This record gives sequence, structure tokens and C-alpha cells, in this order.
Amino acid sequence: MSEARTAPYAALLLRVTLGILFLAHAGLKLFVFTPAGTAGFFGKLGLPGWLAYVTIAWEVIGGIALILGIWPRLAALALIPILLGAIATVHGPAGFFFSNPGGGWEYLALWIVALVALALTGDGAYALKRTPVGPTGR
Repeated sequence: MSEARTAPYAALLLRVTLGILFLAHAGLKLFVFTPAGTAGFFGKLGLPGWLAYVTIAWEVIGGIALILGIWPRLAALALIPILLGAIATVHGPAGFFFSNPGGGWEYLALWIVALVALALTGDGAYALKRTPVGPTGR
């Protein structure tokens, strides 16, 4: 049984934490690897270089949406394909543990579970634009 009084704040904490993590990963691609370097890395993986720019934008927009609470349940679900793509192309072949060379997929799997948990839990406290859920919007 969940505590109805504190559950919205738990969702807020999860939402903001996940949003900050996505912004941090976008920042890594923007300021450390650079967009061009990220596009080159995507190319080495056999992916189109333009997908790097889409990924960076998706992480920034999704991270901001989570932090501000703009349709956070939908934003959480929309961010999962980025992580699945990272598992499929980079981290999956490296094995399970993230400490493996090339980084395994355990961290990304936990991140996916946290996004699903947020989508199931709700928007949380202080959401600016609540996610419509069903005909009544609840």
C-alpha cells in the first residue's frame, strides 16, 4: 500500500532525478564529445550521423519535460527508446555490468525501470502540465 500523502513527492524526486540525468548525458554529448564527435561515434556504430543530433535534442527536451513536469508520464515513456538504442548498439555487447570495458547494460536497464515506474506512478507534485490519462484526464 502506498502512502497517498507522500507518493506525489516520491514521483517528483524520481522525475527530477531522471530529468537531471538526461540533461547530464546530453551535456556530455554537447560539451565533452561535441555534437560532431557524437555524430562520428554514431557513424562508427553504423548509425546515421544525424541521429546523434536527434538523440541530443531528445535528451534535452525530455530531461526538461521531466524536471518541469510537462506531460512527465509520456516524456518518461518517450525517453526509453534512447536507452534501448544504447543497449542495442553499445552497451549490450559489453555484457551486463556497467563496469565492464565499454560499459554494460545494467545501468541503462535500471534507468528504463525507473522511467516505467514514473510512468506508472504518475506525474508527481508540482507538475506544470499533467499527463492526460483516459477520458477524464485522470
